[in-house]
Amino acid sequence: MPLNYPLAEQTLDNGLRVIVSSDRNVPIVSVNLWYDVGSRHEPPGLTGFAHLFEHLMFQGSRNVESGQHFSLLEAVGASLNASTFFDRTNYFESLPSGGLELALWLEADRMGYLLDAVNLENLDNQRDVVKEEKRQSYDNRPYGDSYERLVRLVFPEGHPYAHMTIGSMADLDAAAVEDVHAFFRKYYGPNNAVLTIVGDVAEEDAFDAAKRYFGHLPAIPTPPPAPDGTLGPLEGVFRDDVVADVPSDLITMMFRLPVDGTPELDAAALALDVLAGGQSGRLNRRLVRDEQIAQSVSGGALPLIGGVSFGTLTGIASDGVDLQQVEDALAEEVEKLAAEGVTADELATVQAQAERDWLEQLATCGGRADEISHHALLFGDPNRINTRIDEIRAVTAEEVQAVAVKWIRAEARVQVTYRRRTEEPADEAGAGADAGTDASTTAGAGADASNAAGEQE
Repeated sequence: MPLNYPLAEQTLDNGLRVIVSSDRNVPIVSVNLWYDVGSRHEPPGLTGFAHLFEHLMFQGSRNVESGQHFSLLEAVGASLNASTFFDRTNYFESLPSGGLELALWLEADRMGYLLDAVNLENLDNQRDVVKEEKRQSYDNRPYGDSYERLVRLVFPEGHPYAHMTIGSMADLDAAAVEDVHAFFRKYYGPNNAVLTIVGDVAEEDAFDAAKRYFGHLPAIPTPPPAPDGTLGPLEGVFRDDVVADVPSDLITMMFRLPVDGTPELDAAALALDVLAGGQSGRLNRRLVRDEQIAQSVSGGALPLIGGVSFGTLTGIASDGVDLQQVEDALAEEVEKLAAEGVTADELATVQAQAERDWLEQLATCGGRADEISHHALLFGDPNRINTRIDEIRAVTAEEVQAVAVKWIRAEARVQVTYRRRTEEPADEAGAGADAGTDASTTAGAGADASNAAGEQE
């Protein structure tokens, strides 16, 4: 049976959608604001702008000094943060219910008046922060650039998902203050956002507070839609082989998957869970427990709304094991899933795991607020939080096999491998060893669906 979290919704005159879910069981309230802008909305030359604003939104606005957004909320016991993704950007805080109006005032001030604080000095400062984040999270971390490499292979150049949310450092360096202001004016307005309030507040009081703090902000012109990103399954095998200073050899395969919000994507996600979902997954049983050729395996689907999603499988080779063995085993299990499907017990297990994960997400006010905003913004239906479990339970074994046959195939993948660098005598080291990477692409079914399988990271 469906869940029954209460939901009430109003749209302000300026277009801001406000959703309230009252829960008087704990003296906590969560404020969650999703903007309909992510990296897929960024045109060439402006990559990384949505993520840049994730930083700039905490650097002050008309009535808030730099650093005060955090300090004011933390002083009343709040936890807060923000995140940027391919499809959206979100800002959120959870705090004792007496702090609701402070949280709303701060969110409204930066929605309406952020640009008062975005000058060249502020922009340069945050450019440097983003560059340091890229160095720490991508460039100087083992396997840190794996997703960058994978998305370049799985999506064609110019596709809205073909660049990471961190963006291009060259684009950020080239950005003028006027470019940044124009991007904000295009996307960060009340009619391009969803505000969700969950927790210890009456519905009427929450709506009144939202109107008081956000109702006077002007709507922005309707933003342009993101480019259509519809794609079908991959055709061929595409590889990027890296030699680097990594602790273990690793392989990640990536597959295109159906678009989010469809039964096909749910089936694809369950298929990948059968392979890599926890200790009972097929890959863990075979590669880690039985054959002991991998230290660990992981994987899953990453849902996206822009015409196509993707999913991954990753294996880390055990010490002394040739990574090719791990690749071959991954490929065999992928093909076996498509050929033979899943058992009723396997499907029931991964459906139960998905239900448990979903209920854990909804158990906190903050998690519930995030999912309400998510489904309201991207699907226009906040009540999906009450029906998602039924959608997952409705997937059949036949649907799982059908989606595996079409989308999750060894001959329809990209993969990145990392192999540990080995010492070479100075007189034998060539240009290839100095470069540190060797990338190759093989297209077509002849590109060894039979003897090469990939992994995910």
